[in-house]
Amino acid sequence: MFFEESELLKNLPTQFFATLVAKVNQKVAAGNDVINLGQGNPDQPTFDYIVKEMQKQATRPINHKYSQFRGLHELKVAAAKFYKEKYGVILDPETEVAILGGSKIGLVELPWALMNPGELLLLPDPGYPDYLSGVTLGKVNYETFPLKSENKFLPNYQDINEETAKKAKFIYLNYPNNPTGAVATKEFYKKTVAFAQKYNVGVVSDFAYGALGFDGYHNPSFLEAEGAKEVGIEMYTFSKTFNMAGWRIAFAVGNPSMIEAINLIQDHLFVSVFPAIQETAITALLDPQEDIEVKKLVSKYEERRNAFVSAAKKIGWNAFIPGGTFYTWMPVPKGYTSESFADLLLERANVAVAPGKGFGVMGDGYVRIGLLVEPERLVEAVKRIQKLKLF
Repeated sequence: MFFEESELLKNLPTQFFATLVAKVNQKVAAGNDVINLGQGNPDQPTFDYIVKEMQKQATRPINHKYSQFRGLHELKVAAAKFYKEKYGVILDPETEVAILGGSKIGLVELPWALMNPGELLLLPDPGYPDYLSGVTLGKVNYETFPLKSENKFLPNYQDINEETAKKAKFIYLNYPNNPTGAVATKEFYKKTVAFAQKYNVGVVSDFAYGALGFDGYHNPSFLEAEGAKEVGIEMYTFSKTFNMAGWRIAFAVGNPSMIEAINLIQDHLFVSVFPAIQETAITALLDPQEDIEVKKLVSKYEERRNAFVSAAKKIGWNAFIPGGTFYTWMPVPKGYTSESFADLLLERANVAVAPGKGFGVMGDGYVRIGLLVEPERLVEAVKRIQKLKLF
């Protein structure tokens, strides 16, 4: 028997990263030495102190049972302590923290939990493609706002049509930004709160790369802005800060009504996260090693950024210099779309990059470079591209 997929599944957007991975895998399977700069998966192992804690927690029989609904209280306390120490933000662990099985879950499930079909969500363009999964699954409408180079890839709220702003129920922001590497300022978040208050729009800050700031820059949390907790939440994942991408653990913090809605939908979808991972996440956040290891990780990404940007500049390929994340945002040469350029690099240079169009219409003039290989491979990728004589 054949069982047809639901209309809901049929309407889901094509999984952008899955398509990209398939192209690269096909090239590798043919025996080619592909330098994969299209990925967003941290290449470094989880910090050793975290792995050792997990080994201990995994042996405890109490952690082999179902987790508590809504997660461990102790992890919520740890998240609140982490935010106080890093950002000066005071949180109530019980009402202002929700435990997530990765921040993607929180971002995709939020429209189910807090929006009704037909209501309007504002999304950045370019932006993380999986935001659109939440749009489809929640049966909500969306409009995009442009992130332009002339504004350092920050939205200009004055450019958002007033009628659109009045209709919008939520807005998603992501700084440090995927795919551009742009960073936000406290002044920008102050303007964000003012916009949210003026139009009664809820804010969702995707702070996935929060720990990854270059040149000594400490990325501010959206919640540092006065009034931010009244208008929105922030989602913080362990994937990038601690190289814990496969562990699937994160948390949301902020507005109590939004946190309660997330907790309620998760009561019906999950029984939280494996307790041993939650226990280990507490150590990840609060162990004294955290600051040391994160600084070393940021230094590694900064070294890679500098190697790639410098090599690219020598061949006339000038980057938007990222202030954070582990990406660089590179312009496409004249005569190419982001997809045709990416296909050319994969076919003729054995270099994989992510076409900007996958992140939105405004991304089509760029490709995203993942700084997730060592500097030597990044420089080698540029040398291969140089031979195509495109710049």
